[in-house]
Amino acid sequence: MLERMELLVNNEVINKLKSIKVLIVGIGGVGGACFEALVRLGVTNITVVDNDTFSLSNLNRQLLSNINNIGELKVNEAVLRAKSINPDILVDTHNMFVNEANINELNIRQYDYVFDCCDTVTTKYLLIKKCVDNDVKIISSMGTGNRLDPTKIVIKDIWKTENDPLAKAMRKILRDNDMKCKVPVVTSLELPIKTGSNAVGSVSLVPNVAGFYMASWLFSDIMDK
Repeated sequence: MLERMELLVNNEVINKLKSIKVLIVGIGGVGGACFEALVRLGVTNITVVDNDTFSLSNLNRQLLSNINNIGELKVNEAVLRAKSINPDILVDTHNMFVNEANINELNIRQYDYVFDCCDTVTTKYLLIKKCVDNDVKIISSMGTGNRLDPTKIVIKDIWKTENDPLAKAMRKILRDNDMKCKVPVVTSLELPIKTGSNAVGSVSLVPNVAGFYMASWLFSDIMDK
């Protein structure tokens, strides 16, 4: 399935992608796109974590959702999607919401790369801390909701973001816990649109591009080596 990619990269890169272990926490809009990109890049050992099911409101933006899997667990549907692309792929699943009580069940140190694609600030902090403590590479997704322009998506250190309330909240938590480490994040330079609603607006463009940016971070890291 990688014949076209093999025209651009050498066997060392291909073999590295096949050998690494990846963890994705949250496989909705951003995480689902990241997952899809990694599968098609030839990553063959992926663990996905999510406790949600697909709903009708996911159809406009979540790559793994379709009209036939409404109500189904996202982690189970991720396995089916991956197997439909690469039957030999190994996808481990955890149907759980990551918190302080259960994060050790993930055994973070076994992974080469961790993708934080969840929405919860406390979970993001726990993942970053675990990865920093265990010297595991992590990239975290910041806000993609209430935005329309995918060309404003960038990868930055969390301490250098702008126009991103979620990143600002994360910086406060990191400061409060005396964590001054660099953390790469996917963030939008676009100001969030004020909708007047408690619900977060979203289109297909922004979260999916953010997910592909996250996958490109891993790919670039392996290419650099």
